[in-house]
Amino acid sequence: MSETLKNTYAEKINKVCDYISEHLNEDLSVEALSQVANFSRYHFHRQFSEYTGINVARFILLMRLKRASYQLVFNKYYRIIDIALEAGFENPESFSRAFKKMFGQTPSQFRQKPDWISWNGKYTAATIERKGTLNIDIVEFDETKVAVYEHCGAAERLNDSVSIFIEWRKQSGLSPVVNSNTFGIPYGDPGVVGPEKFRFDICGSVKCDVPQNPQGVITKIIPAGRCAVLRHLGSHDVMDDKVRYLYAEWLPRCDESLRDFPCFFHYVNLFPEVDEHELITDIYLPLK
Repeated sequence: MSETLKNTYAEKINKVCDYISEHLNEDLSVEALSQVANFSRYHFHRQFSEYTGINVARFILLMRLKRASYQLVFNKYYRIIDIALEAGFENPESFSRAFKKMFGQTPSQFRQKPDWISWNGKYTAATIERKGTLNIDIVEFDETKVAVYEHCGAAERLNDSVSIFIEWRKQSGLSPVVNSNTFGIPYGDPGVVGPEKFRFDICGSVKCDVPQNPQGVITKIIPAGRCAVLRHLGSHDVMDDKVRYLYAEWLPRCDESLRDFPCFFHYVNLFPEVDEHELITDIYLPLK
């Protein structure tokens, strides 16, 4: 298959995946999805599976359960029956059976103590690389004081640390989501460094230093300076592709050198407050 044909094929499958993400509350029939891709409905299942490595019904279920998982953990006030109905199940019992079969925990168990390691493993096959035109701007970033919870350990357990930081945000009121910016600072590539060496700062902008607290949140500074900025739209699961592009393709082609500070992310909005396909994340690469 020629490179042009491969790209055309990829665009069609990506279009289907985007359509699924944007219509999770609707009836996603094979006939409708095959029309989105302009494939024959008689061959659509095989074409989708061959390209993505996962059948379309499982992909849809995974996307619905992914949203449900975040709602369970990060929207504690949201009733399980409402999450079940929004995920397309007729009742909480069928939702619970499907959830446990997929993740090995009932929704209630996952809400209390989520096994993110097992959960992440289910989404490896459902992560599809996206390619396209990438626009990069050079901006001046202002020095920003941030409250930081330092995650140390496997990247798959990052959501456990996010929960701790959210708890601090709610209890302290010093970094309200509505009026402050949320950042993430990775120290190393989780695909390269071992789990015991991976570190990631979960940050929220603040106006004053953070007092001592039970969660262990501390004060740090994101320094001012020039940065290359690339906007990522959609799931955070495929954001690493954009980071690699900045380092491997954009930087060698431009007349720029890096500052001694890691790349960092500004989460313009957050999941599950918005649907996953609506996520906006700005990736900053500090430059001299």
